[in-house]
Amino acid sequence: MDEAVRQAADAGAVAPALRFAHISKSFGGVRALDDVSLEVLPGEVHCLAGENGSGKSTLIKIITGVYTPDPGAEMDYFGRRVDSVTPVTARGFGINVIWQDLALFPQMTVAENIAFSDILGTRPRLVRRRMMREKAKRVLARLGVTLDLDAPLNTLSIAERQIVAICRTLVGDARLIFMDEPTASLTHSETDSLLAIVAKLSADGVSVVFVSHRLAEVLKISSRVTVLRDGRKVGVYDTADMTQSRLTELMTGRTFDSEVISRDHSGARPVLEVAGLAREGEYEDIDLVIHAGEVVGLTGLIGAGRTELGLSLFGMTRPDRGTIRLNGQPVAFRSNRDAIAAGLAYVSEDRLTLGLVQPQPIADNIVLPVLGRVVNGFDLISTRKKAGLVNHWIQELTVRIGKPEDAVSTLSGGNQQRIVLGKWLATEPKLLILDSPTVGV
Repeated sequence: MDEAVRQAADAGAVAPALRFAHISKSFGGVRALDDVSLEVLPGEVHCLAGENGSGKSTLIKIITGVYTPDPGAEMDYFGRRVDSVTPVTARGFGINVIWQDLALFPQMTVAENIAFSDILGTRPRLVRRRMMREKAKRVLARLGVTLDLDAPLNTLSIAERQIVAICRTLVGDARLIFMDEPTASLTHSETDSLLAIVAKLSADGVSVVFVSHRLAEVLKISSRVTVLRDGRKVGVYDTADMTQSRLTELMTGRTFDSEVISRDHSGARPVLEVAGLAREGEYEDIDLVIHAGEVVGLTGLIGAGRTELGLSLFGMTRPDRGTIRLNGQPVAFRSNRDAIAAGLAYVSEDRLTLGLVQPQPIADNIVLPVLGRVVNGFDLISTRKKAGLVNHWIQELTVRIGKPEDAVSTLSGGNQQRIVLGKWLATEPKLLILDSPTVGV
């Protein structure tokens, strides 16, 4: 961001790209946001930081018209006051969001994804493909990037898909872009390339609100950071005067003077032993030993087979060959029901599909895998047993809720993920598989 722009904005000569004030939002009895404000200047890269459940996603959804704020909100886009916001209103002002899942179409080409607005609502025969390709070519050139316009999206790397998502917003004349954890699945070199593109957008006058838990990136790319904690704004800070430790303290309200040091568990009994495990097209010849009390990290880029291996270990897919031993005994799970009965639990990277039943109450989601433990002598659910189990895990994991009867969809992403974790911990597993547990929080 040009310092002259900032000085002009401070003097009132230039309107902020975004000025939202007195933003509050409640879901049932939960106060997700409490009198929060956010100001972003033209061409500024501004970071929105906070722990899981701090209110970041809720604030973004209010700004983009997905949620309606509680009464009393003041909302200005580029100097213009609005009384209400819809997604159409926000897009009309050039406000766009690139969520972590990117919301692209795998089977469509690069050009079709970039210029999707030309396809939406148009009969196939009337799609002007030449014009669509020209639009895609122009925005790629604007970023100094070359991609095969005819390549199906599913042949691209995750970094290239990020570029496609950015280009789509530029086709729609984006003036302010929210980027939600854009580097979560990128390598260091890919991250550097993306940050260079963000800097170029800023130089072109496009404002970017960067949401990330990678604090080194936050301090590197942004000029200011707004910190949220427990639904309230802690403050706005210049990143030039900020350190990672200080930012962590502001986000959490705690000072971290020590770090966790892993203990050696190699002498403990093996809980899981995998040998020569393979599933065609997904993973090949996996050998793995996990001991009691041990935390083992399994890493790799998207498509490397991490998730696919986890699904096979949990009985949701069957390996083509290889062996799995649990506590020394060979197992061949026919379903995830068998895996759960054997003491395995699996937190999926996709909590919306495989983690939670969104319309159902929080309490029902927690007890779903352990219904047999909350029934009475007549095989009916005991209200007392259910409430005891639900309250235990809500308190144990410090989940912010209104009432256990509220739909789980009313919770923030971070609190939803705690519910997923709680429901599987309730099974008292011998082995807990966490597949990208911080995705989307």
